[in-house]
Amino acid sequence: MTTTQVKILVPGNDLMVGLLGQRDEHLLLVEQAFPDTSIHVRGNEITIDGPAGSEVARVFDELVALLESGHGLDEHHVGRAIEMVRADLRPSEVLDAEVLRSSKGRPVRPKTAGQRRYVDAIASSTITFGIGPAGTGKSYLAVAHAVQALQAKQVNRIILARPAVEAGERLGFLPGDLMAKVDPYLRPLYDALYDLLEPEGTQRLLERGTIEVAPLAFMRGRSLNQSFVILDEAQNTTPEQMKMFLTRIGFGTKAVVTGDVTQIDVSGGRSGLVGLDKILEGIEGLSFVHLDQSDVVRARIVRDIVSAYDRAARASGGHAG
Repeated sequence: MTTTQVKILVPGNDLMVGLLGQRDEHLLLVEQAFPDTSIHVRGNEITIDGPAGSEVARVFDELVALLESGHGLDEHHVGRAIEMVRADLRPSEVLDAEVLRSSKGRPVRPKTAGQRRYVDAIASSTITFGIGPAGTGKSYLAVAHAVQALQAKQVNRIILARPAVEAGERLGFLPGDLMAKVDPYLRPLYDALYDLLEPEGTQRLLERGTIEVAPLAFMRGRSLNQSFVILDEAQNTTPEQMKMFLTRIGFGTKAVVTGDVTQIDVSGGRSGLVGLDKILEGIEGLSFVHLDQSDVVRARIVRDIVSAYDRAARASGGHAG
């Protein structure tokens, strides 16, 4: 087994503190990830010895690059950086894309390589399909792009749609006006809006009609121009509903369709999202981005749950959940 020794000189004590973490918790994460490699720190110099010496050096180089570009590091950043370097990716390139700054000044950025592909696809495509499990940021990043496009005056309004499967699209049985009827189904999108714009700003835009919410069934017959349209939970559309939605896209409009094909609740299991990439293959302006458990950015237990369901699905030869 070849042993590699690498020395890294970190510029500045302030970077060294952020790199190693309080009580060296970041250093400990790297050591745990590469148990056959020894890491010695003396002042601003890091000496790495072991078979994975070059790989560990790339991890530290990338973490330093992130710190120099203004990223704060925590255990999640360090863990994802290790995973990306092992996959021969550069975290400093993956994580440097800023989609938007929230009303409180917090930058919204992709946190995984899959999320970076997703935000790049939204920026460059007319219609983007984001397909993946819970916790991968599909809806949140779509809403962030929509808010950015509205603020940049690239679109005149944001339209949020979702199939109301549990009510069979018969929303008349629910109390209240249209907004109140649809509200429970669009709560995840509202949560993202509230986080990005704050509740007061979101409410003003809703009252003006700049942000519009509608059940998918109410899209029929409309032509959506100069809009940013998000269809959430698209795995619960029927093929007919999906075709209807996609043919509503008008001039100057961008659309994002999100869904998780392992969570199909539509009657009969006939999902308009399953197999759609084959139907639409070769059409210019369309992008399909598939996210997986490596892109889950919620608590680690969510990633573990997704992985467990994936293993169960592979064992049974179908979908789990």
